Amino acid sequence: MHFKPWLLALTSATLIAASTIAVAQPAKTYPLRDFFKNPAQGYFRLSPDGKTLGFMQPHESRMNIFVQPIGKAGSTEGVKRITSETARDISNYFFKGSQHVLYTKDFGGDENFHVVMADIVTGKVQDLTPHEGTKASILDDLPDDDDHILVEHNRRDKGVFDVYRINIRTGAETLVAQNPGNITGWNTDHAGKVRAAGTTDGVNKTLLYRATESEPFKPLLSTNFRESVDIVGWTADSKAMYVASNRGRDKTALFEFDPNTAREGRLVYENANVDVSSLGWSRARKTITQTVVNFEKAEPVFFDGTSERIYKALKNKLPGYEIVVQSSTKDEQTMIVAALNDRTPGARYLYDARADKLTKLAEINPAIAEADMAEMKPVSYTARDGLTIRGYLTLPRGVAPKNLPVIVNPHGGPWARDNWGYNPEIQFLANRGYAVLQMNFRGSTGYGRKFWEASFKQWGLAMQDDITDGVNWLIKEGIADPKRVAIYGASYGGYATLMGVTKTPELYAAAVDYVGVSNLFTFMKSIPPYWKPFLDMMTEMVGDAEKDKAQLTATSPALNAERIKTPLFVAQGAKDPRVVKAESDQMVDALRKRGVAVEYMVKDNEGHGFRLQENQFEFYEAMEKFLAKHLKR
Repeated sequence: MHFKPWLLALTSATLIAASTIAVAQPAKTYPLRDFFKNPAQGYFRLSPDGKTLGFMQPHESRMNIFVQPIGKAGSTEGVKRITSETARDISNYFFKGSQHVLYTKDFGGDENFHVVMADIVTGKVQDLTPHEGTKASILDDLPDDDDHILVEHNRRDKGVFDVYRINIRTGAETLVAQNPGNITGWNTDHAGKVRAAGTTDGVNKTLLYRATESEPFKPLLSTNFRESVDIVGWTADSKAMYVASNRGRDKTALFEFDPNTAREGRLVYENANVDVSSLGWSRARKTITQTVVNFEKAEPVFFDGTSERIYKALKNKLPGYEIVVQSSTKDEQTMIVAALNDRTPGARYLYDARADKLTKLAEINPAIAEADMAEMKPVSYTARDGLTIRGYLTLPRGVAPKNLPVIVNPHGGPWARDNWGYNPEIQFLANRGYAVLQMNFRGSTGYGRKFWEASFKQWGLAMQDDITDGVNWLIKEGIADPKRVAIYGASYGGYATLMGVTKTPELYAAAVDYVGVSNLFTFMKSIPPYWKPFLDMMTEMVGDAEKDKAQLTATSPALNAERIKTPLFVAQGAKDPRVVKAESDQMVDALRKRGVAVEYMVKDNEGHGFRLQENQFEFYEAMEKFLAKHLKR
């Protein structure tokens, strides 16, 4: 897919008709912390041999990894804690062989992640990348090699990532591929060999390939960054690839790709409405299994009869829920299944495919009843230039959809998108009586190249107008009370929040900026060193500090603070490497110099978004009070 710097339809007639329907009693109000607390148990994973169940639960208020014999699943017997993280939650993990688990951790939110291993037998925990100030990630877990993993990190040069093979038993590192300075991504085949890589000169991308690791890389093809030919899998013999390509087309589609011809071959799958860029693989059966089409909701499309049969069996047992397989044994006959929808994070199950047997493991959040939560409904509206903008509207339960207080919630990225599904923020706000509008403004990914390119150099301009037009659409439909509209967003969504109260100050009664960009000049100068290869591309997409100086000045909220009159609440992590603290500082300082009161929350132990439960509680409690104060009748 296109580079993403950070992570940054219901018809009008239907909405109007809904307001005439008899309204049920208002939904039960749930405690704020019930929405955002860590689960009592979750993140279930299976060892490859199927003998051990892994899961996470709180230990000293932090999420840590526990294991249990699979025969004891669903009980409290045989449970053993194998990690003791106390500073920050473990965000995710997986089994490496049947004796170890791997996870990543950073320090205070700085995003310099280390790869950590825990031995489930001895309890020994080892940092496999103990390099200070280094960002590491797992490139390939080498499932057929119990002793090694492939890791990429930037210890040698903070601007690029080299590939190392690490012996998990000794910790020894062996250099597998050194980055010459322009490689932005590596790719391994089914045997874990580094066979392909992507480079950039800033605006042009080149795909490199080699038949074996002993050969030098050779260029296969080059494209402008606006076109993508991304490897998403390899054929069973690892001689050819599957790619997601939008070369010569608007919507990204899946193709077979022969490195000998450097051209897209057989079309595997395409969709007229959206990009298709994911491809599932069965390691046990050595075949592609499925892709996902995400227009209004994510829907699977199957290429493999076994996968489709399992999916249909699970849907029959769990009607009304989306099905996600989160982990499986090496033979792919036992799996962890998540069943969820837009109103609940749902439950997790152990599924035996041979016996077609489903065993419930846990509810992720039993404190909140699914029936009391609000539906997230796909919507669309027309922007002022005729472009169709799609998104989601969540209306509070038990009240007529008329003259409501509204929270407009633009997503981060901006080259990302909102999706249908459970979101605790959205449900919390709806539970407090707010309608919530999420829109996939131009530039949001998944809707094709033309829609994406329509965002170039449109920060604060047409992209912002798409958000404004969504607010005006809700007002026109009678859903929104024009005097009680707030805007809240994080990262790019925080920028859109600040730009909204700068460009259209009369539209919003309150605004919450969470780790948002405020000054496009300083933002572009403060990006992490490993983003530098993309700087020329970002300049084309956002703007040039010299050539577009007037435009960037006009679209930098911190440089136009005199226009802001909307009450503002700002939240920032002090260790944020993507949107640094100075972005929020200068915005707050500019307003306070004018005597404008701004609520400002800074957390010294957080980065790009608050991850610690206690900080989340404090942030949402402050936001709840702030919104109630400014959106009350």
